[in-house]
Amino acid sequence: MGSGFFSQAACAVTALGVMNPRLPYVLLVGAAVIIFILSCMLLSRGGRSPSCESQPGVVEETGSMSQSLVFADLTPEEMSQVVRYLQGHLGVPLVDASHAKPSDNCIASVDLQVPAKAEVLRFLDGGGARPRREALAVLYFGRQPEPNITEYVVGPLPAPAYHRDVTVHKYGGKVPYHRRPTLGSEYEQLRVFLETKAFAAAPTFLQEVLEYDRTNVAFQTTVPHGFQSGDRVTWFVVFQNVSGFFVHPVGLEVLVDHSSLDISQWAVSRVFYNGQYYRDMAQLESAYVQGRISVEKVSKAAWDGDFSSMKPRAPRAAQFPVQFEPQGPRYSVRNNRVLFQAWSFAFGMSVSTGLRLFDIRHKGERVAYEISVQEVLSVYGSNCPGGMSTRYMDGSFGLGRYASPLVPGVDCPYLATYVDTHSLSDSLRPRRNKASLCIFEHNLGSPLRRHYSNLQSLYYGGLVNSALVIRSIATVGNYDYVWDFIFYQNGAIEGKVQATGYPSSSFLHGDGLRYGNRLWEHTLGTIHTQFFNYKVDLDVGGVKNSLVAHDMAFEMTRAPWSPEQQIERPRLTKKVLDTEDQAAFRLQSKMPRYIYFAANSKNKWGHQRGYRIQITSFAGDHMPEASSMERAISWARYQLAVTRRKEEEPTSTSIYNQNDPWTPTVTFADFINNETITNEDLVAWITAGFLHIPHSEDIPNTVTVGNSVGFLLRPYNYYDLDPSIYSHDGVFFTSEQDFTACEINPLACLPKTASCLPNFPPFTYDGFRNMSRL
Repeated sequence: MGSGFFSQAACAVTALGVMNPRLPYVLLVGAAVIIFILSCMLLSRGGRSPSCESQPGVVEETGSMSQSLVFADLTPEEMSQVVRYLQGHLGVPLVDASHAKPSDNCIASVDLQVPAKAEVLRFLDGGGARPRREALAVLYFGRQPEPNITEYVVGPLPAPAYHRDVTVHKYGGKVPYHRRPTLGSEYEQLRVFLETKAFAAAPTFLQEVLEYDRTNVAFQTTVPHGFQSGDRVTWFVVFQNVSGFFVHPVGLEVLVDHSSLDISQWAVSRVFYNGQYYRDMAQLESAYVQGRISVEKVSKAAWDGDFSSMKPRAPRAAQFPVQFEPQGPRYSVRNNRVLFQAWSFAFGMSVSTGLRLFDIRHKGERVAYEISVQEVLSVYGSNCPGGMSTRYMDGSFGLGRYASPLVPGVDCPYLATYVDTHSLSDSLRPRRNKASLCIFEHNLGSPLRRHYSNLQSLYYGGLVNSALVIRSIATVGNYDYVWDFIFYQNGAIEGKVQATGYPSSSFLHGDGLRYGNRLWEHTLGTIHTQFFNYKVDLDVGGVKNSLVAHDMAFEMTRAPWSPEQQIERPRLTKKVLDTEDQAAFRLQSKMPRYIYFAANSKNKWGHQRGYRIQITSFAGDHMPEASSMERAISWARYQLAVTRRKEEEPTSTSIYNQNDPWTPTVTFADFINNETITNEDLVAWITAGFLHIPHSEDIPNTVTVGNSVGFLLRPYNYYDLDPSIYSHDGVFFTSEQDFTACEINPLACLPKTASCLPNFPPFTYDGFRNMSRL
């Protein structure tokens, strides 16, 4: 149409040009305008694709949606009900934890009390009564003759009528007050102490060396707090208060004794500056004034951190690829339950341990009762006191509490389903963490399986590797942990964590390069280990399972057809691991390549149905067991440990282990006591990790590439054949077929089905209002 119109217009111009010499130019301009308008109309009509229309989903309905609510996190209303109940029934005043002093009584946290497994299974599978809905409340009682930590179960919800003290039952005794995780209010009180009391003793040093103005320094805490039970003595590392302050150390570190419940009794125990130790800030000031200090003045960084700034250094270019569903999502999220093809599961967010899944089923049959994060451990090295004494156990800070608000298009695909989570900790009011969990189907860009046949018959068969991902990202201090649980079409489940964020650093001095790499002028990226612990309660073909190991060995044999020749052939080795001791595999020890939970049932071919555990890990060394604090983190001794499931062993550690690792409240090593694990309800405790030696490419901060570890749970003779053969996404055509036809090959339909534009909602992000209470 366009070229024909242009020719006709040109002829008209030629004819009229004889009459008026200026007229051809006027008409030519007019024709060009008309052509431009028509072209825009054509482009707008042809270039703008119709919006994608959701098609009937291929989600397989299994079970009742309401049943999953037995695992649902507490609602904000339920949390508030628990708070009101405790305020009215404990007989003691409760101060809001957000401004409580150590000598006050307060509610530290309120979370779901997960019902006993036997009760839940009777409800889910046996038509039994729905378990009572209850909350677990952690309270700090500082205003008592014997201060302590007490845990109460409060119920039934939503209208509480009772509470019971479960502390002694869970831990064998009262929990001493010094083991309490540090409240945000205590950290704020420590900041005020440092700025108004400690720093007041060294005004000349601070002004001339740090140009201190009460706003330009930031403090990073270290843990544990001392060297023995009862200590609450903390090194605070001083940084420039700029963006990415974690890599801007100034060389000053202050040790504060805050063990007293009377804040006025807090005191500085030691000071470190540029390789030298001082009794307190006054001694540092005196030494500086007398010229007895070797000063390393750090250049003042810009407010955006300069080298640590996350601001892009390149101009904008073409938009990065995005992923969308051309016919709408193929999964559903209702309340706390997710359905995706043959999969279904319930999800939740523990305030301390973070993301957890329950009642995971494939093709309607339960594969696992619970898969959950347990703990993150980081052990640092340095020649500065703060760095060398740091052993972070992030569960005590709160992996769920610090779930980050997610940015669409970066943290998760733009069109993912975003879910708010709620928590109550350090306050009397619940907090909404907006968009802190995302769910999406992910095309991994590679075939799940395929074959191209060019021998005998000619055909192609393949299946796109499209999987469902549920993700949360916890930002605990300097590190960001991307937690994924991934569900594949072949019945496999993957648990994966990727680490990013900023490396922690020390001030570079002396022999600092023995403990890491130099990242900037005065910045030492300190060596550290990262360990991640998971609980995997598999129920393969039922609750009762056994643990079986398959591996290989070479056997020497004579060739039957030529006895003078010898053949080395691999053969299958099999072993049933009967006891917990046999099923505890030390971190760096050799483990059977195939280790699986075996059911009491068999598949069509006579093999025990099973699910294999496959671990991806590059862990550094575990802390020596001779260490006085090792028992608190003894789960990290093992890459895999399988134990009998017990209600009294719900977690591998405790939030109280961080501040008193010398007398751990929960010792995982005690779980392993050589009990039989044949035909029992079993739990796998999996540890994956990596060694991080920060390097210059960790500036401005650490990337996820190469910093990913975790595990896979894979069907092993569980089915009679690969269940993904029944996927709706399969592609198959032969040389005899018209593989350009939609009815033969669904890929041939893409120009039609994918010619729509997704309905991208406007970009929103509420992360900077995320800290407000409901």
